[in-house]
Amino acid sequence: MTVTSRSPFILFSLLTIITTALFFTTTVAEIRSTEIRSDARSTIPFDEFGFTHTGFLILNVSQISLSNSNPNVKPDTALVGFFLSTRESWIHVLEQLQEEDIACSLQSNLVKRIFTFDQINGGDRFDTTFGVTDANQFTLVFANCNPNLQISMNVRSTMYNLDSKSNRRDYLSAGKTNLPWIYFMFFLIYATVACIWIYILYNKLLSVFRIHFFMLAVIALKALNLICEAEDKSYIKKTGTAHGWDVLFYIFSFLKGITLFTLIVLIGTGWSFLKPYLQDKEKRVLMIVIPLQVVANVAQVVIDEAGPYGQDSYTWKQVFLLVDVVCCCAVLFPIVWSIKNMREAARTDGKAAVNLMKLTLFRQYYVVVISYIYFTRVVVYALETITSYQYQWTSVVAAELATLAFYLFTGYNFRPKAHNPYFALDDEEEEAAADKIEDEFEL
Repeated sequence: MTVTSRSPFILFSLLTIITTALFFTTTVAEIRSTEIRSDARSTIPFDEFGFTHTGFLILNVSQISLSNSNPNVKPDTALVGFFLSTRESWIHVLEQLQEEDIACSLQSNLVKRIFTFDQINGGDRFDTTFGVTDANQFTLVFANCNPNLQISMNVRSTMYNLDSKSNRRDYLSAGKTNLPWIYFMFFLIYATVACIWIYILYNKLLSVFRIHFFMLAVIALKALNLICEAEDKSYIKKTGTAHGWDVLFYIFSFLKGITLFTLIVLIGTGWSFLKPYLQDKEKRVLMIVIPLQVVANVAQVVIDEAGPYGQDSYTWKQVFLLVDVVCCCAVLFPIVWSIKNMREAARTDGKAAVNLMKLTLFRQYYVVVISYIYFTRVVVYALETITSYQYQWTSVVAAELATLAFYLFTGYNFRPKAHNPYFALDDEEEEAAADKIEDEFEL
């Protein structure tokens, strides 16, 4: 099997990602447009944003329509409207509602009321600008405390902070305003790593395998993904919209994810280093991982573009987490198989020393892959959860540093060398190596 044998499927998958990204570009970035149709929910969260002391919310609501299932009951429009609330305040608001201290969340003194429908002077729309002077992360929420009252409307929300120096609008949340230059810095690092890798390949042509060029492709796609993400966040920071950079970001994110998981599988099976082909069970792993990565990337597009409270956003998050966990587990199997096969071969081929080196390297790689997956999926999420809103960028830096360390470890240990430790024989240590294999690599 060669890497290019899956190219038709990858092309189809890429077209799927592009189509999905283009479909969702109507609700972009920190300026969001949402349609509500015949919705009777008492609470509808829209979006959240980290405000500084100079924050603003511009709210445009149009095509407002109220319909009551009981036409004899006139709705109380003072109990219908928008407000801002922190997560901590919302917990206390729920307690107030439960203890019947208030009848509607709009009546709580813990929220910032933006607009109630009794303030509409005729017509079916209103526009308002609200200044936020309390630095915190707020969620924009719509409340409807009239039972059986259905609401239809178009909502456009714009949130931003004013830069203290230039007095320009910054449409990125307070904890994400540093992301453009952070992503650009990592792009420069990966571009430098790619140049170094090209130099190594050029000087070690006789020792280069096909997988080394595949590694170069992974690095290049990671660099392109980072520069697109840097431009995406930069445009959002300045204008509130991505101007198409989000589509390029999703394309390279998809390709980067596919190639990275494929690379881990190929290295784990020893393809190109130890054998020129893949076995059927190893091909099946790739056939599982690649389609699942397509699903994961589609889910990520929907989650990012629909916002944290978008329709079916929770369902797509669960799909993404499930698919990501399955992919992470699947790529570990080829490494385990390789360790087991090399241990069995050590008993029969009489090359204990070389097999010990292979086993040691593959065991190290197995541990590093598990550590990388655990850190980027669990530790980074925990860091994002416990970190204050203005330091949300730290979780991005932690994830990128872990990814960079994983790339560097992989490149260094599997770099092209004239005398690869895979094949370095030392007859004097054969017996000691055989004993060590028996003692340390029992599966």
